[in-house]
Amino acid sequence: MENKKEFKSWLEGHNLPHPLVIAGPCSAETEEQVLKIAHELKDSDVTYYRAGIWKPRTRPGNFEGVGAIGLKWLQRVKEETGLLTATEVANRNHVELALEHDIDMLWIGARSTVSPFIVQEIADALEGTDKVVLIKNPVNPDLALWIGAVERIHNAGINKLGVIHRGFSTYDKSKYRNNPEWQIAVDFQTRFPDIPLINDPSHITGKRDMIFDVSQTALDLNFDGLMIETHHTPDKAWSDAAQQVTPDTLKQIFKDLRIRKTSDDEAVYKQELNQLRAQIDVVDQDLIETMGRRMKIADTIGALKKERNVAILQSKRWNEILGRMILLGEEQGLSEEFILKVFKAVHQESIAHQEKVIKAE
Repeated sequence: MENKKEFKSWLEGHNLPHPLVIAGPCSAETEEQVLKIAHELKDSDVTYYRAGIWKPRTRPGNFEGVGAIGLKWLQRVKEETGLLTATEVANRNHVELALEHDIDMLWIGARSTVSPFIVQEIADALEGTDKVVLIKNPVNPDLALWIGAVERIHNAGINKLGVIHRGFSTYDKSKYRNNPEWQIAVDFQTRFPDIPLINDPSHITGKRDMIFDVSQTALDLNFDGLMIETHHTPDKAWSDAAQQVTPDTLKQIFKDLRIRKTSDDEAVYKQELNQLRAQIDVVDQDLIETMGRRMKIADTIGALKKERNVAILQSKRWNEILGRMILLGEEQGLSEEFILKVFKAVHQESIAHQEKVIKAE
């Protein structure tokens, strides 16, 4: 994709802070609410004020946004505070109304990114505009689908492009609302280093008390910005109340975040090293969580063996696993010796879990 540096160059040319901050309520609820939050964010790190005008909900019956009237409220935000404005668009009509009201940044949501038909409709409606357009990752972990959406928007002549990492849906029990799957975002960043990558800790966590930690991880991985949902009375918010923070809390988060800067070769080296170490930390955390899930399955197996009076050690099954893992390890460049050490330890822990279950009264 040619000219993909334009948005990042624009950010740098306007001396905008790193990271770029996009913040505001999940939903525009009332004109008073929108303006109150905006004025509280006026003299902060926030550059773009976000508010959901149309809210695609998982099930009908929930609050689905105030509609086009909210765009007028965003116009007042810009007039009164000087903050740039941003909202989500999901079809041609949304785009046309947002452009008519001079919204500065439009983003495509995760539910829209999954559909090439919707993305293409939005791309056609955007053709010729110079607005900033951000594209959230699709609901499911599919890098190709994410890249495809970016390509469709870029092919419409939109060069001020960025992406938003908001995590991925999963059926597995997780502490996150949407699993970050950091490696997918890192893979995107590696393939397209000149496309700004924004992290959305609000949607990843679903819980306001986790926003700081996820934001810090994103900055450690050299993300270009953060989109954080902010409400003056979060517990009374009409949508996604649990993941919104007050403007004062947001300001404190940015005081506490460690934002690394580079000024010379040594600083560049340290930043690159820290980024790689941050990637290792993410992978290590995933390993521990995966091992935890494996041992919970072992507990269930132990209960089943206890019920059926079956021996814990099943040598044939163990040898099959070991042989398969050695082959898979070779494909990943891992030595047989390493695989044997790791899976013998895993197997021993699994046996210990099953023994505990079987011996329990």
